[in-house]
Amino acid sequence: MERAGDRNQMATRIAGAVDEAAVVGLWRSCGLVVSYNDPGLDFRNAISSSCSDVLVYESEDDEIAGTVLVGYDGHRGWLYYVAVAPHVQGKGIGRKMVEAAEEWLRARGVSKAQLLIRDTNTQVVRFYEHLGFESAARVVMGKWLEK
Repeated sequence: MERAGDRNQMATRIAGAVDEAAVVGLWRSCGLVVSYNDPGLDFRNAISSSCSDVLVYESEDDEIAGTVLVGYDGHRGWLYYVAVAPHVQGKGIGRKMVEAAEEWLRARGVSKAQLLIRDTNTQVVRFYEHLGFESAARVVMGKWLEK
């Protein structure tokens, strides 16, 4: 998914290793980083896997202003780190990032996209509902593994 068209069409591209600092900085500025995740490692793992990518949108001044980490686990597609720079939120970039992730998944034959929202980030629920996502009655369980 290389950049195509003019910037008014909000083209996205696949991030490369040189984008790590800007992408992680955006994730931090959007409050998406928690103490128990290493966002740099998440980024590096995503761009080095054949089952995931980090997609970015650059503003007219070449600032990375939108991201989504998209992946396929062999059963479902997943969206992580959907982020839009705070100073350009409300301009359709978030929608574009989700659409780009959905396109990435469709191109790989994935028919379902899912995402998780932390209970501390409920203000984004309406955004995702507006894009066609719905709450799924599931119990999410986790277990910390020792390193």
